[in-house]
Formats: sequence, C-alpha cells, structure tokens
Amino acid sequence: MSDERITFGVFRGGGDVREYPAGATIFSAGETADHLFVVRSGEVVLTAGDVELERLGEGEMFGEMAVIDGSPRSATAMAATDCVLVPVDGARFHRLVQDTPFFGESVMRLIAGRLRRMTPR
Repeated sequence: MSDERITFGVFRGGGDVREYPAGATIFSAGETADHLFVVRSGEVVLTAGDVELERLGEGEMFGEMAVIDGSPRSATAMAATDCVLVPVDGARFHRLVQDTPFFGESVMRLIAGRLRRMTPR
C-alpha cells in the first residue's frame, strides 16, 4: 500500500458506495472514465497487462488520472478482496479540489508518489 491516503472525513460515513466481490473488475484499461474511487474497505489491485502496478487499501484513491485529463483508463482495477468503494464523479472531484485545499494537495501527492515509483533511479 502507498502512503497517499485520503485521511479526512469527506469520504467516511454515508453516501453513495459501490460494492465489488473479490475478483470483480472495477474498470478496464481503455474504458472512458466518469469516476475515480476511494477505497472504504477491502483491497484493489491495479494492473497494466500482466503487470501488477499497485495494491491499494482503505483510504487510497485510484482512477484519478482519467477523470482529471479525460483520457481512457490507463490500467485495469480489480477487487483483490471484497471491496466497498466511494465513487467520485468529475463534478464532485472539482468541487473537492476547489473547496478543500487539502484534498487537492493529497491528489498531487498521490500522483507525484506514483510517478516517483515508476521512474528508474
């Protein structure tokens, strides 16, 4: 798991959630994106082809790149365990960035951390 967790209350409590059983595909590479997701519980694995890119757990976000730039999904996300996810559509994402500066900083740290892990040293 990475250190880029969303650790504030905006995604806790009630609201829209999606449940996925272990082994279910959440989204596939190449699909258009209308949501990013925050893991409320469970574990998600991100893959590109046969390569595992990352395993994510509670409080971690994924799918943000496609929502930010409107490009197709660059990876496939699957439920490694039974999962409860909070979907965040583009409009909510932009409101959170505008209204909650810490959220915007968290997204930037998330993307920067993923880029650093992918860059050869």
